[in-house]
Amino acid sequence: MIVRDKPTKLELAFAIRGSIVPAIAPRIGLLMLFSAVMVVLHDTLPSFPEIDAIGFTVFGIALSLFLGFRNNAAYDRWWEARKLLGGLLADLRSFAREVQMFVSDRASQEKMIRLSLAFIHLHRANLRQLPNDPQAKSLGGKLADAPHPPNAALDAIAEEAAWAYRAAQIDGFGAKALQERLGSLTQQQTACERIATTPLPYVYSLLIYRTTYLYCLLFPLALVGPAGWMTPLFVGIVAYVFLGLAEVTEDLSHPFGTTPNALPLDAICRLVEISLAPHLGEKAPQPLAAKDYYLS
Repeated sequence: MIVRDKPTKLELAFAIRGSIVPAIAPRIGLLMLFSAVMVVLHDTLPSFPEIDAIGFTVFGIALSLFLGFRNNAAYDRWWEARKLLGGLLADLRSFAREVQMFVSDRASQEKMIRLSLAFIHLHRANLRQLPNDPQAKSLGGKLADAPHPPNAALDAIAEEAAWAYRAAQIDGFGAKALQERLGSLTQQQTACERIATTPLPYVYSLLIYRTTYLYCLLFPLALVGPAGWMTPLFVGIVAYVFLGLAEVTEDLSHPFGTTPNALPLDAICRLVEISLAPHLGEKAPQPLAAKDYYLS
């Protein structure tokens, strides 16, 4: 995620990190080159076709509305994912307090808290599809090789809580409280996986890109007459707006990825480590800092 407060006007104009420009610049260049060819053909061929701009105005408005709808859908996914990660952080903090409050055996306390720390890293690796993530493997141990590592971590916590209950290390009320907390963690974990494994309908992407390219390829026919050699510039601006919106939508619709605009899962996991360190009697690590305005 890009962390950049109050950029100057100059920075807004020329910032590249976090911008969608690198992804769409080659396509914009090709469309501008195509429009330049159209200008040459217009000046060379007396029968070169020209189209009234009114039709493109209506077409552009419809395309903008559709892009806006898809952008809202993608942002809703991004924001819901952020709320779920915040809920996981809050639940893990509460879980550590409840373990220390209800479980009398110190070894059992530490085991459950360490398993909860392994869970969040295994969950991060699972969301980002990183089967060989070194930190998740280090904390999860054999759990990292399970069919579903984060779920295996929660199962291990439940087993430890059941052992503590049978050994009279925790009473019935405490066991119920821990079980409810594990249920809340499971619900939010599953909701994150729902977002990660259910992309926006493919037909949306297909329709958006087809109509955007069709619009940008036909647009020179309305500009070559009145705009002349300014046509490539206008086409480039229009292509930047429409292709940029389409690419931003693709970016936001995958909130758990590693793109500059995805959510900072590493930083959130570090917050969990900071929160749980006092319960383990360890020194809390430093929060992750943004590098070149990018927080991973």
